[in-house]
Amino acid sequence: MPLLLQAQSSAPSWSPMLLMVGMFAVLYLFMIRPQQKRAKEHQAMLKTLAKGDRVMTSGGLFGNVVGVKDDRVVLRLDENCKVEVAIANVSAKLDR
Repeated sequence: MPLLLQAQSSAPSWSPMLLMVGMFAVLYLFMIRPQQKRAKEHQAMLKTLAKGDRVMTSGGLFGNVVGVKDDRVVLRLDENCKVEVAIANVSAKLDR
């Protein structure tokens, strides 16, 4: 009795790997890369903070920079109100 060989028609073994690489590429292009770009822009903005800049904190406070220390910023919120906040909490530099 001769043995009959059955032909197997299946996808190549590299197909799932190609799909995973494609999904990672899309994830990188649409999520990771833009977030890294925003983080770099935010760090550059924090390095350029100077006395007199108008800023907004992540907590929603608006004020003028009175002083900049290593990891802190002193903001004037009103004539008689100064607040010291972590420099990382400054979310945006505003136009006057």
